[in-house]
Amino acid sequence: MTQAVREIMTCNPVAVAPDTPVCEVAARMRDEDIGAVLVCAGDRLRGLVTDRDLTVRILAEGGDVTGRTVAEACSSELVTVAPDDDVDRAVQLMRGKALRRLPVVEDGRVVGIVALGDVAVEYDPESTLGLISAAGPTR
Repeated sequence: MTQAVREIMTCNPVAVAPDTPVCEVAARMRDEDIGAVLVCAGDRLRGLVTDRDLTVRILAEGGDVTGRTVAEACSSELVTVAPDDDVDRAVQLMRGKALRRLPVVEDGRVVGIVALGDVAVEYDPESTLGLISAAGPTR
């Protein structure tokens, strides 16, 4: 069965500007129970930052994080998919490039994000990843 990315993606993902302080981004991740935030200038995708990026690229350096921005932590070389791409294509990209999330871009604008967990919930809901991904927040 062929399915389009738009059918399983998260619409209206959280996005911040490149000059957003890392502490603010971390707080949004905590408050919204998410592990990745898109970095956009206007409606144009400029990067993606994960909780791991914040840890490895900012916190691991030690010192004061005041004045540090998400632009310093985000991945800027992105792999994206279009909303009408087949989910199989998204899976191939994730597998081939060892990615857990793909921004969904249409006409140069971000319209969503698709995560490995979204694929698991849709195609293998009884798998460990599918069950974990379908579960609500634990707080």
